[in-house]
Amino acid sequence: MFQLISLISAWAIPVMITFIPLYAFTRKVPVYESFVEGAKDGFGTAIAIIPHLVGMLVAISVFRASGALDFLMGFIAPALQGLGVPPEVLPLGLLRPLTGTGSLAYTTDLIRVHGPDSLIGMIASTIQGSTDTTLYVLTVYFGAVGIRNGRYALKVGLFSDIVGFIAAIAICMLAFG
Repeated sequence: MFQLISLISAWAIPVMITFIPLYAFTRKVPVYESFVEGAKDGFGTAIAIIPHLVGMLVAISVFRASGALDFLMGFIAPALQGLGVPPEVLPLGLLRPLTGTGSLAYTTDLIRVHGPDSLIGMIASTIQGSTDTTLYVLTVYFGAVGIRNGRYALKVGLFSDIVGFIAAIAICMLAFG
């Protein structure tokens, strides 16, 4: 099973990078011109989201510096330990919806300490790939297009993060534990 997953992982991105432009070319889509046009649109979007991004980064910094993250971890960790889940992955589950960079730094640290082939390293990597930076996405993308009422998106996004976190742990414990 591990070899199959490794093989799929090794070939997924090169196949997609090759397939998409070739498919567009066969459909007579001007591939390079479409890319350049998208890049121009992306630059305008990047300028529009800067205020929203700064606000989100400040909120994340306050959350971490206030001790709220540590409080949540101390509250939830005993329950996870009772289920046999390594408590080291809990901060990742809490950080991932908030910050992609912070969660990636934490994942990198877990892999450095425990190793990439450890259960903790595999769970952390799977959580990184199966969850999203929900609050960041909602702040930046909703701010860029002017959406003001995103309450259902927030609920669904956070629920999806919880499901992704639980599924990543369960699948890794079944496949690699």
